Amino acid sequence: MNKTLLFVTVLVIATCGLIYELIVGTLASYLLGDSITQFSTVIGGYLFAMGIGSWLSRFIERGVAQRFVEIELGVALLGGACAPLLFLTFALTDVFRVALYGSVLAIGTLVGLEIPLLLRILKDQVKFKDLVSQVLTFDYLGALAASISFPLFFVPKLGLVRTSLLFGLLNALVGLWSTWLLAPVLAHPTRLRVKAVLLSLLLVVGFVLGDRLTSFSEEHLYADEVVHATASPYQRIVVTRSKRGFSLYLNGNLQFSSVDEYRYHEALVHPAMVRAGRVERVLVLGGGDGLAAREILRYPEVKNVTLVDLDPAMTGLASNYGELVALNGRALADPRMHVVNTDAMKYLGEGSELWDVIVVDFPDPNNFSLGKLYTTGFYKLLKKRLAPDGVAVIQSTSPLFARRSFWCVDTTLKAAGFWTQPYHALVPSFGEWGYVLVAHEGTLPRRPLPAELRFLSDDTHATLFHFPTDMARLPVEVNRLNNQVLVHYYEEEWSRWN
Repeated sequence: MNKTLLFVTVLVIATCGLIYELIVGTLASYLLGDSITQFSTVIGGYLFAMGIGSWLSRFIERGVAQRFVEIELGVALLGGACAPLLFLTFALTDVFRVALYGSVLAIGTLVGLEIPLLLRILKDQVKFKDLVSQVLTFDYLGALAASISFPLFFVPKLGLVRTSLLFGLLNALVGLWSTWLLAPVLAHPTRLRVKAVLLSLLLVVGFVLGDRLTSFSEEHLYADEVVHATASPYQRIVVTRSKRGFSLYLNGNLQFSSVDEYRYHEALVHPAMVRAGRVERVLVLGGGDGLAAREILRYPEVKNVTLVDLDPAMTGLASNYGELVALNGRALADPRMHVVNTDAMKYLGEGSELWDVIVVDFPDPNNFSLGKLYTTGFYKLLKKRLAPDGVAVIQSTSPLFARRSFWCVDTTLKAAGFWTQPYHALVPSFGEWGYVLVAHEGTLPRRPLPAELRFLSDDTHATLFHFPTDMARLPVEVNRLNNQVLVHYYEEEWSRWN
């Protein structure tokens, strides 16, 4: 029995075990939102299931090596299939949460059986103190390898479905090579080898067809045909096409429809541009699709537009995907444009230059990583970078469907020291949508709007700032980094409409 290869086995199974946990947590975050809740419940459930597996290992008294190989094959099957099956369950059924936590319980229980059984297999080969230290060392090294490689390589390069199938294959190969490592103590090694080879072939076929499986799942997730899909370290980007036009989704959330995006982006950009003292230097935070930039570049006075978006995959799509390039008017190729792929909070905190207009076009605060960009801390950084006669605008979700969330953004901006002027516009794809203009002081002159706008005119512009009773201000808390109350408001309010 080769002890070195058995310790390598520990390394591989530890890596696979954590990868499955990360896959399920990430997939739940993509499909259900609120990443903190999803990862907390998945990790907690997974560790609980591992505890069950460790406890159950005491009842395996005979054929320990045989059971170990069988468990490896079981983990390979369930872990390898978890991502495609969960995607399909979400798309085709109403029992996704049952399947999600059932997978967590089943995979976690089997993974919890692995290390106790390996310790028993190795107990006669290595001194107990050395055995425990070496097995746990390789176990933790495997966890480290998984936690680093998953976000930096596997998700952006392979996606969740193929990553899950790949690591299922690794588990199957562990089961296969264990039939030789443990051959002296196995009752039926040939039978196990046949099972391992068949399972490996099945997972290889699944891996080869992984993109088709993903596409099939996504075709049922979206009403229209999926024409482009990619995963970055930050998000899943999907483009769909219908007879009317195309739409962009990030992590399953609609960002725009080409049919009516002009209403959203004209309302976002022009009220700020016509009120700023100057518009020579403009900063866009988010807005990696280039559509806000298109509106900004209508102004001949603009000399410099810097677009800060975390995800190079998004700005790359806006620069190279034909339909989007046509829609944004090749904005990102304009010589006045400068694209910076970094975290917006980091960008504001590290620089000192002032901007005449700042357009904040982040996705809605549906998780805590986005919620930090709607806090007093972020808005105080924003205030430091706004010129004395400058104006900023923040997209602020729907004042109709998420009324408390909208007014929480306004209240938080006031708490950061801004003068604010909230307004709203009807965007058919979204419904009533809200924005907040901010400045250091409340006396804002107004210049004429650019010609040839499709939605805004002097008449419609004036109506944006009137709120009917069902969208009127509510008392809400300030969104701070240590409470992120906005994320809770948002989740509670939007859940009523989903």
